[in-house]
Amino acid sequence: MPRKPNPEQLDLEAPEATDEWFAKARPASEVLGGLLGESIAKEMLQPKRGRPALDKPKAHVNIRLDADILDAFKETGAGWQTRVNNALREWLKAHPNVTGV
Repeated sequence: MPRKPNPEQLDLEAPEATDEWFAKARPASEVLGGLLGESIAKEMLQPKRGRPALDKPKAHVNIRLDADILDAFKETGAGWQTRVNNALREWLKAHPNVTGV
């Protein structure tokens, strides 16, 4: 037997979904076109997965570093790989004759 709802916790502007409500429900793909226009509905219903593509994505590399250098960066906490990247970038700025930047 269902419990009687507490009248103090009823939200009349967002009532509980009933079986009758679910019977009337339609998929978004059927109704969005009429509400927002076909082109907007198509864009909204297109699945978007993962991060947006980058113009220049970072490359995955394996690099061997001396233990003391690696430990020093790791001791600085989370984001140490970004700091290694930034240190290499600073080195390239200090050595403008090196190409690739």
